Amino acid sequence: MTDNTVHVRYLVDDVQAAIDFYTTNLGFELNTNYSPAFADVLRGNLRLLLSGPASSAGRSMPDGRTPHPGGWNRIHLLVDDIETEVDRLRAAGVVFRSEVITGPGGRQIVLDDPAGNPVELFQPAGG
Repeated sequence: MTDNTVHVRYLVDDVQAAIDFYTTNLGFELNTNYSPAFADVLRGNLRLLLSGPASSAGRSMPDGRTPHPGGWNRIHLLVDDIETEVDRLRAAGVVFRSEVITGPGGRQIVLDDPAGNPVELFQPAGG
């Protein structure tokens, strides 16, 4: 099967809160909504699957571990002007894990979605 879409699954505590966050703050569009279990949102060729506790992805593993949101693996979203985006998102009450940092490839900052999943905003060097 050939597909040019990148599919990423995030476990979330509240599917509707995740839909609202990604569509309101980060420019995603709602694709499907099966709340409270599951929804998916789209931005360009990224399909972000939002799996709540009632979804099949939230079921306990055979060893008893339960999948949960959070961690440090993250989606990486390119932005043209990181300062403007950070100011806009802070005004909307978005929680950041860090301040903007600069490296050889550009500038980045990590924020949390409502379930604590990280999202990185990245402005490439020279951009």
